[in-house]
Amino acid sequence: SKFEDQALKWESPWGTGYPGWHIECSCISMKHLGEYMDIHCGGVDNIFPHHTNEIAQSEAYLGHKWCNYWFHVHHLTDKTGKMSKSKGEFLTLSLLESKGYDPRVYRFFCLQSHYRKPLEFSYETLDNTVAAYDKLVKRIGSLKREGEVDGEKFEAYKEKFEAALCDDLNTSMAITALYDMLKEDMTDATKYALAEDFDRVLSLDLTTAHAEKEADNKIDAELESYILEKIEERRAAKKEKNFARADEIRGELLAKGIILEDTREGVKWKMDSSLKKGE
Repeated sequence: SKFEDQALKWESPWGTGYPGWHIECSCISMKHLGEYMDIHCGGVDNIFPHHTNEIAQSEAYLGHKWCNYWFHVHHLTDKTGKMSKSKGEFLTLSLLESKGYDPRVYRFFCLQSHYRKPLEFSYETLDNTVAAYDKLVKRIGSLKREGEVDGEKFEAYKEKFEAALCDDLNTSMAITALYDMLKEDMTDATKYALAEDFDRVLSLDLTTAHAEKEADNKIDAELESYILEKIEERRAAKKEKNFARADEIRGELLAKGIILEDTREGVKWKMDSSLKKGE
């Protein structure tokens, strides 16, 4: 071991031995998942030697096949190369959320590329994905649910979608099947039913996201109207030298996560970023 204070070690005919990360992963997996696994995931850089060693030691110990499928995802990159914790360059969903991005948009971004190909990330690309996602869910949200579902066309497109997934989980092709379906000459009810069915796999909230966004926009408009009304009430209180009431209004807004800032250009407001929307 490179660590002089290695706690777990023993002497052997081949030198000092100690547990490595390969045995660690096998033990943790078996403890929590048992002796059989359907799918084992990891990055492409785990194939050798890590997963090779996991298979060798686990199957030697168990005496039977351990995992049915190995699922290796390629790296997320930026223009400088591979993102990694060791380089201090990596993304988290919480970071994207703090910048105002919907996690479903990032999911949509990832689904448009095959999992075994490198995926280059940039905020410009993500902004384009925001526009594409909004347009897609708006299109699906406008479909009329009433009417007859064409069983033949439903089955044909469902088969096309499933064929893409069976082709080494080709989510990019599955997304193409979704867009092709929306352009097809068929009833809105059929399209809506297919979008709902596809979303059982895609998990993009295809049939509900647009309604949610419209509701959020309505809430935002109502909230802004309320804030501006309170700002005007505070301005009037200050003009009347009722500073206690002015401070009270500031406190009321702050309790709702709304921060007032007095500037030379007038009063500005912003939401407290530490509070989630609606709290």
